Amino acid sequence: MALTVGMLGEARLTVGEEQTAAAFGAGGVHVLGTPAMIGLMENAAWLLVQPELPPGETTVGTVVHVRHLAATPVGGHVIATAELVEVDGRRLVFRISARDDTQLIGDGTHERFRIVLERFLARLPEPPKG
Repeated sequence: MALTVGMLGEARLTVGEEQTAAAFGAGGVHVLGTPAMIGLMENAAWLLVQPELPPGETTVGTVVHVRHLAATPVGGHVIATAELVEVDGRRLVFRISARDDTQLIGDGTHERFRIVLERFLARLPEPPKG
């Protein structure tokens, strides 16, 4: 189990109404919303590293710097890619991008942090009672 600079991963999505900017309440436009694109990019990074981690470990996103460059209509296909470009202890840095059927629609960088899930969850505050 080794995380190696240069590893590549991807995640795919067919844009549905639930992934549109309108569904997120961000402008009312029925095209792929930026939050959905970012989520797909994060998923590509997570899918890349998760199989290489020991049982009980996972990663959480901590930083996202992204440009959303072009609109993708409902029914369009999107492929997000992540390339591991830096391993700094528990901090992992990725170059991320997304393409639809015709063009590059987004790019940027993303950082994830390795965690032991049980310890992470144990530190969460209790939800409010109500």
